[in-house]
Amino acid sequence: MKPTDILKNEHKGILFMLEVVESVSRKLEAGENVPAEHLTKIVDFIRGFADKCHHAKEEDLLFPAMEKTGIPRQGGPIGVMLIEHTEGRELVRKMNEAAEKYAACDRKAGVRFAENARRYAALLSQHIHKEDNILYPIADARLSPQIQAALEKDFERVEEEVVGAGKHEEYHRLLEMLEKTYC
Repeated sequence: MKPTDILKNEHKGILFMLEVVESVSRKLEAGENVPAEHLTKIVDFIRGFADKCHHAKEEDLLFPAMEKTGIPRQGGPIGVMLIEHTEGRELVRKMNEAAEKYAACDRKAGVRFAENARRYAALLSQHIHKEDNILYPIADARLSPQIQAALEKDFERVEEEVVGAGKHEEYHRLLEMLEKTYC
């Protein structure tokens, strides 16, 4: 499996969480009660799976490998992806802030969570489309089989050392639980 195939597979989990985020946002905007711990778990998934696991593989491994083939960081698709990662982190920070206030019985914070969650979902949906259809095909064309094999091993190391053993599976169980609840 190519490194980009691994990343595309992770995109499926992220996109699924974005569906959950949309459903949760609708409930919050309608004034329905959503368990505060679900908002916290959504933020944890985004920070742990989408950012710490997925974006780390891109930012620390794939993008530098692509740069070595002559693809510039600034002024090209890598730079755009990095800017969007930063924008996403800011929206998640705001989601977390709203989730904390919601947990402290500030129901208006639920609407703020939903606003930022919807913005995050819109950003990430188009971001993933660009990666899957523009950036990753460039990587596949430019990276040698040896570099791709090394990246695959490095991705495994990220899973074990950065994310933690079993955490990936834990995130998938969370997705299943949230699916049953909201989708």
